[in-house]
Amino acid sequence: MSSWDSAFEELLRQFLPLLPERNPVTADLDLVAAGLDSLGLVELLIQIEETYEIRLADELVAQETFATPDRLWSVVSQLRLGYLPR
Repeated sequence: MSSWDSAFEELLRQFLPLLPERNPVTADLDLVAAGLDSLGLVELLIQIEETYEIRLADELVAQETFATPDRLWSVVSQLRLGYLPR
């Protein structure tokens, strides 16, 4: 079971064209291998910021942050709680 909410998974799926609909979004899924490209990353970022009413600092807009759903959700969760992710 994932630690994120259904809205997060729905957002992710929109930008993962190589992930079959029947396949689950797992914590360690390689988002690039699942089809997240640079344009998709920017669009996903905008959607996440709007949905969760947060702002990712420029230094967080990096491949490491968007590597897996688990890493991305960790950053989103910390920002929602008012923490600065490391």
